[in-house]
Amino acid sequence: MPRESKRHKILEAAALIVKEQGSDALTLDATAKRAEVSKGGLLYHFSTKEALVEGLVQHMNDIYRSNVEELVGKDEEEKGKWSRSFINVMHDKSVENQTISAGMLAAQGINPELLQPLQNTYADWQAHIQQDGLDEVDATILRLAVDGLWLSEIFGLGTLSRELREKVLERLNEQTYKG
Repeated sequence: MPRESKRHKILEAAALIVKEQGSDALTLDATAKRAEVSKGGLLYHFSTKEALVEGLVQHMNDIYRSNVEELVGKDEEEKGKWSRSFINVMHDKSVENQTISAGMLAAQGINPELLQPLQNTYADWQAHIQQDGLDEVDATILRLAVDGLWLSEIFGLGTLSRELREKVLERLNEQTYKG
């Protein structure tokens, strides 16, 4: 098993703090303690709280972008592949990646400009989705439905049972083969 990098360990600790206690609880001291690294070790990677949050957003962006693009590359159907990949990442990875989404919440509270990498990724995805061979309105509705499910899970709003969640994502996925 590969050794976990300190930087990754710090980012995971910071994300857990935000997820469990909110962005106000995110401090460099709390993060160093949670990551079980020295404050100097943390400062080597992230010199300020803003740099830490920026790192969280970039980490989240890299993981989501990689997950979606990996599935796009494996999808042999031309029509609907970006929409389908977006839906399937939500299906397969959202629970696993829920903690890293905390970076987005922290950035919104600390400095919304830190969300720029994620905003750029979403703009890129939207452009691909609109050119996905599906009706662009239908494809956008699919993306927005997935985003709504993701945000409802992050905030614990009207959380669905596992069975209903599966059925919703399956139905959305079916829509990528129509049109």
